[in-house]
Amino acid sequence: MKRIVTIQDISCVGKCSLTVALPIISAMGIETSVIPTAVLSAHTAFDSFTFHDLTDEIPKIQENLLKNGISFDAIYTGYLGSYKQLDIVIDFIDKNKKDDTLIFVDPVMADNGELYSGFDIDFARSMRNLCSKADIITPNLTEASYLLDVPYVGDDYDDKYIKNILLKLCETGAKKAILTGVSYTKGKLGAVSYDSENDRFYEYFNKHIPVAYHGTGDIFASSCLGGIMNEISLDNALSLSVDFVLDCIEKTNCDPDHRWYGVNFEKALPMLIERIK
Repeated sequence: MKRIVTIQDISCVGKCSLTVALPIISAMGIETSVIPTAVLSAHTAFDSFTFHDLTDEIPKIQENLLKNGISFDAIYTGYLGSYKQLDIVIDFIDKNKKDDTLIFVDPVMADNGELYSGFDIDFARSMRNLCSKADIITPNLTEASYLLDVPYVGDDYDDKYIKNILLKLCETGAKKAILTGVSYTKGKLGAVSYDSENDRFYEYFNKHIPVAYHGTGDIFASSCLGGIMNEISLDNALSLSVDFVLDCIEKTNCDPDHRWYGVNFEKALPMLIERIK
């Protein structure tokens, strides 16, 4: 069985980060180890929450993993809350990456044209250093704009613009880049990728439901990595993730008792498992 490690925060309540990465990737048949960067009582969209920083624990965990000879087929990073955590994770990659270890970076830091609270442009530039280590990165359009230090254009773009952004993302060092939340046509939403090793673009779109839920970016990244670790091509893993996120949203909308803080991804897991068989 393949083993990955994912490095991001965990919330006691709230469907994002480790609370979606662990169950989704595990359900796809991949052993999923975790390194929590912080523990929150609830994710940050709640009006109040507790926060316990685990930054200083990460090097200790890394040292013990190395001592026990534990290795990983992939290293997957999500939300990282500080410059220090970025530096620690880069060091973790440098010390744990083998020739066949996949480095998968979801540069979680912004959406809808704005950086998340607590981040600034210098943090985005530091995140670029982490992305340069990656085999695959999965930014949304806002995150891509900050990574490249270019203006955010909102919905005013075409396929030529998207392809140029993907080319520039790979020029920063990442081998493959996936832009999420792309739409060229009303009613359609999906993702576009570029593989710099093969000089190849790929795009896939499905129905756009005009609602917003927390954690869908984490769900996309987690299911995409899970697909790749099941030896599904990048193109097919991208398509699978777009479809899975849509199924999660549809099942959430159909549930009159759904929670506002995340989607009912649990009810969509059978579809995901069936698709990777």
